Amino acid sequence: MLTFLKKIFTWWNVDTLGTRLKTIFYGKYAGSDSLGNKYYESKNGKRWVIYSDEIDATKIPVEWYSWIHFTPNRIEKKHNFEKYHWQKPHQSNLTGSEKAYYPNKNKKENAINKKYKSWKSE
Repeated sequence: MLTFLKKIFTWWNVDTLGTRLKTIFYGKYAGSDSLGNKYYESKNGKRWVIYSDEIDATKIPVEWYSWIHFTPNRIEKKHNFEKYHWQKPHQSNLTGSEKAYYPNKNKKENAINKKYKSWKSE
């Protein structure tokens, strides 16, 4: 019951009831990516994504980013989405997580060692 109410009233939990109905009645399935996100397009050209997990725009890979933003791309025309061996797999935004980049991580946690001293003494 609680998950049903979450689907009706909250947009940040995968998809709402309105989005689900719009997808069923007007959406034409365009494909999915390696993360499990599903992409849809309506007859009048609107495009949207149903996320497999938590809603986060950085979880859209480059191939589908160009498609959803109507950016002309060679890859989009083929719908093959093959990657080259030198391309890295897509990662979402890691800010705030343990995998985030911190400069000088080995020296002091979250502290940047400066080569100068500020003129204000505390």
